[in-house]
Amino acid sequence: MDENTEIWRQYYKKALSRSHLKRTEFAASLNASNLKIATDCGCGTGSDIHYLEQQGYQVHGFDINPDSVAICRDRFGAKSQVEISESSFESFDYPKAGLVIANSSLFFADPNFFEATWGNIKSSIEIGGVFAGDFMGTRDSWAKNHRSPTTPLSESEVKALFSDFEVVRYFECDETAKTSLGKMKHWHLYSVVAIKRA
Repeated sequence: MDENTEIWRQYYKKALSRSHLKRTEFAASLNASNLKIATDCGCGTGSDIHYLEQQGYQVHGFDINPDSVAICRDRFGAKSQVEISESSFESFDYPKAGLVIANSSLFFADPNFFEATWGNIKSSIEIGGVFAGDFMGTRDSWAKNHRSPTTPLSESEVKALFSDFEVVRYFECDETAKTSLGKMKHWHLYSVVAIKRA
């Protein structure tokens, strides 16, 4: 088993005990489209899927990691409102949605195809629908030479992604802190919640 696989396994073990993000709750409350359909990009162990399904959403979750997909299929196999796919950001077929969440996941989108990936995400969101997620900044210690490719963006690049949106919440984190596995690293993130207006 390679080091990458083992790191993800440890991460998922810890993540299983976590509740959904409050930001997901906030984003769902802002959805003014008539679609109760959500896409969870890089769904991990499915804590946000669980919350959204409870709120009556039809949820499409995907992750590139087979361990994550297996965990979610175990958790939600009996739920007809939840569909789990093993997919990358680049190859996922984004359904029309009232909510797209990408919590700590878009960092790992392929930088060579990021523009097209973001185009697919953006066009899948219905007018009045909501995007909630994180982008990696250029000062993050994973922005260069990480074990897998990352897509770091400048602040102006992040803001340019939301020209057709009303940004409701915007937060920059630029600090040294622990990862969920207890290792120290420098985090540089932009967290955004935005409503699609055009």
